Amino acid sequence: MKKASSVILRIGIAAVIIWFGYQQLSDPTSWLGFLPPWAATLPISQLSLIYLNGWFEIVAGTMLFFGIYTRAVALFIALHLADITVTVGYGAIGVRDFGLTVAMISIFFYGSSPVSIDMFFREEPCVSLPSTRVPEAPLPSRAKQNYFTELAKSRQNPTV
Repeated sequence: MKKASSVILRIGIAAVIIWFGYQQLSDPTSWLGFLPPWAATLPISQLSLIYLNGWFEIVAGTMLFFGIYTRAVALFIALHLADITVTVGYGAIGVRDFGLTVAMISIFFYGSSPVSIDMFFREEPCVSLPSTRVPEAPLPSRAKQNYFTELAKSRQNPTV
């Protein structure tokens, strides 16, 4: 169940991010009211900014959906959503985006989930077998020689 919850959270949040990106690309003029005042001072038009944001959300949401660079993408989306939360302020949209930000931070801390492209290309095995070898405590070289000498003598002359 714990493994499934991380996958469900990642895919569910990715679907929401992709949906927002699609909405911005399909009807960008309805999103102009959500831009902060400082967006008017940028060298690109506000409509172009909405298009760029829509593409960012679709690409990042798709990468999150498939689990490609999960931590990095989750961090970028969390920072993006935190900026939106601060810009929008306290209200229905701000509280919603705060919840999405916290969910993205959770995905960032969890990292790659079991069902993701990241795990497919992982170099070390997912399951490691316990070692049967007991690690030897480090001994100084002189003490090590004495130890092995005494051990060899005791094997030659066992005392019963």
